Amino acid sequence: MRVRRAAAVVLTTGAVLASGALTAAPAQAVTTPSVNAKGGFLMNSANGKTLFTKSADTKRLTASTTKVMTAKVVLSQSNLNLDTKVTIKKEVSNYIVSKGASSANLIVGDKVTVRQLLYGMMLKSGCDAAMTLADKFGTGSTVNARVKSFIGKMNTMAKSLGMTNTHFDSFDGISNGSNYSTPRDLTKLARSAMKSSTFKTVVKTKSYTAKTITKTGSTRTMAAWKNTNTLLGWNGTLGVKTGSGSEAKYCLVFAATLNGESVIGTVLTASSEANRTADVKKLITYGYAKIS
Repeated sequence: MRVRRAAAVVLTTGAVLASGALTAAPAQAVTTPSVNAKGGFLMNSANGKTLFTKSADTKRLTASTTKVMTAKVVLSQSNLNLDTKVTIKKEVSNYIVSKGASSANLIVGDKVTVRQLLYGMMLKSGCDAAMTLADKFGTGSTVNARVKSFIGKMNTMAKSLGMTNTHFDSFDGISNGSNYSTPRDLTKLARSAMKSSTFKTVVKTKSYTAKTITKTGSTRTMAAWKNTNTLLGWNGTLGVKTGSGSEAKYCLVFAATLNGESVIGTVLTASSEANRTADVKKLITYGYAKIS
């Protein structure tokens, strides 16, 4: 009797295997995070695959994340020499004062290299550095004309990158009524910008001390520019740029790589800096889990 029962078990098991009814248990699903920010987007930066969306194509104010495009346009100039010296103009100082804008504390008359201006803009979020770059790489006979020309280059670049819901009217994110983008568009921009080794090096730097040349030819050692992105180094975070404003609230374009897995994304209009940080941590963790 026992022999017959054993034979029956073997036959039944064999039939199940032959029919393919036994399959591997499905991998545990990764729970999609809930984020505070009004808009969010996350991409696998290796292949461009979308990993997360929340109002990803809704146009919003971008605040200082706009400076990613300013850097992108500068670094796309032909025959760019990062060690070219640029003199800080009085118009730049006047602009900072009139707007109450964030500043890298650049001093009128000092000569600063393009490389240093990129650090001042991307770490300290200096609108003075951004305006100096826009004036340097725009065309025209006046500062206003050159800045306007540069903003035109920003919009041309946006179109070339397929940023279909984006328009810039400033070089620094202080909107003049028509400066907006979306989480998806800003992520496209960041993915492109991160292909530049210079950009990548700048945005992952936690602190940078610039030595500028004064009117008299002496060397001025500036106070260290600390990166406003406090997430740098957390779980492989490499940058890219923070933004904040009374209307834009708290924004962050970010990139991270860990164990060969790379994610890149954006959150716009988070209600607080703490919520912005929490959102980005959730998205980075979720992205790694989705890729693996």
